[in-house]
Amino acid sequence: MKWPSISFILSGIFVAYVGYSVWAIAALFVPPQCNIGEVCFKSFLHRKPNLQLVLFTSVKPVPRVQNDVTLVDVQPDFDYNSPSEKTLTIGIPRSTRQNGSLYLHLFTFPRPKYQPGSQVWDFWKLAQDRLSVYKRIVLTHYHVPDATTFRLLGGDGSSKDEKRAQGRPALDVRSQRVTHLKSRVTFNILTDDISIPRRDVPPEIAPLLIVISEMEYLPLVHYDILNSRLRDLIHITSNHSVADVKLLYSPISFGQLRLYLHVGTALRSFLSFGFSERDVDEMKSIFADASLYLLCITICVAALHLLFDFLAFKNDVSFWRHKQSFAGLSTRTVAWRAFSQAVVFLYLIDEGTSLLVLVPAGIGTVIEFWKMQKVVQIKILMPSQLCYYPKLRFVSKGSTVAEQQTQQFDAECMKYLSYLLYPLCFGGAIYSLLYEPHKSWLSWSIHSLVNGVYAFGFLFMLPQLFVNYKLKSVAHLPWKAFMYKACNTFIDDLFAFIITMPIAHRVACFRDDIVFLIYLYQRWLYPVDRSRTDAMDQPGQDKKND
Repeated sequence: MKWPSISFILSGIFVAYVGYSVWAIAALFVPPQCNIGEVCFKSFLHRKPNLQLVLFTSVKPVPRVQNDVTLVDVQPDFDYNSPSEKTLTIGIPRSTRQNGSLYLHLFTFPRPKYQPGSQVWDFWKLAQDRLSVYKRIVLTHYHVPDATTFRLLGGDGSSKDEKRAQGRPALDVRSQRVTHLKSRVTFNILTDDISIPRRDVPPEIAPLLIVISEMEYLPLVHYDILNSRLRDLIHITSNHSVADVKLLYSPISFGQLRLYLHVGTALRSFLSFGFSERDVDEMKSIFADASLYLLCITICVAALHLLFDFLAFKNDVSFWRHKQSFAGLSTRTVAWRAFSQAVVFLYLIDEGTSLLVLVPAGIGTVIEFWKMQKVVQIKILMPSQLCYYPKLRFVSKGSTVAEQQTQQFDAECMKYLSYLLYPLCFGGAIYSLLYEPHKSWLSWSIHSLVNGVYAFGFLFMLPQLFVNYKLKSVAHLPWKAFMYKACNTFIDDLFAFIITMPIAHRVACFRDDIVFLIYLYQRWLYPVDRSRTDAMDQPGQDKKND
């Protein structure tokens, strides 16, 4: 009896964990049942009351007197059953402009019998009303301003950004957090008519629950942090006296509310674990405005992506660790992949990409450089009379006839590609320098390199295809790792527009599809004979990789 491999066991555990996570999320959408004879809290909204909404702002989290607050808006006929949107013009106090804070105080309560407009809205009277629901929202956020981009050459300095950038070093980007105003504020009210058992109140709902004497709970008001994104922040300067804030409301179901509360707690814990605000902001896009089915599918596919990443890395390392002969493997393709992975990794760092994309790219970079040192010997030439500085020389480790033949085919293909690549890469870098804005010269260098990698990376994969064609064999390639990477590539195609990443990186996902399809065609065209025992096929290699 053959025992299952460690990879199979770990994969099974991982799939079981993902299945449990999906089941736990689905359970959030099942409301607790109120049995006969059990004490339950009914929703205040089952009376179908007419609610009104009153909004204040203040620079203090807890205003002491009425003069500490400013009335912003009153909605006497607030329709809580329908989504709504309203633009508020909010005054920016001097203390807020001087790197201070600003708070929004929201009150919702049943409409009284007196006529709207005849009431002087007193903050503390509303706060003490037993039927009033209060929610405080922080309107400001301390954030590092985005780096200014400008044209390094060819700019006339006409734009404001270019004028601010002139006369200072390009890398002089402020790292101090300053006050930003949230231009979009979204809140929700639970509109489901659900009775909650007193002994079975969900722990995440309990802090929002306000029970009155009639054994009813007041409307649950929730501030939606998932729709509070970094892209909606406005940098507050001394010139800002007023600002427009878009107030958005949407009713929310019981399951969505529980999910949002759970995710909000998890995102705050990510910050304590060392994740950056930008990483957390990218995670919000996965959960915001997602239905239950789409969310479960997203979790399953993302988990499969991580699993395939792990299996691809594991099989790739195992293949190269046991590889003795490099016949049929393009040395230049291996070196190119190491270089391109390093450039892409630097580019993703420069763009502030999410860790969901950055971490696998970093691991792949380390593996590609490890593979390069397996096939290429790096020699350091010391200074001499002809050269006054040390030089690096890359020498192929191949010594057999088959390996030398492979290098000959490899060099032949690269010779023809160089006639096309060098002029195009140089021309693209010059165009980017003259007509596109950049943060700095370093940023321009990284962008120019990565544009060459993304645009012409497909051509640099041709040497391996050319070697396969000349040798009429594909037995020398790590097919298990290739297939796992192919699965991940097609997953990337589906989710390239869900997880935030640079446009060039998205296009590269579709470019890799063509490469894998050509490899599959060569696999069908040149079938592998498992009975052969030459150096190129190396029987037993796949067994070691399992």
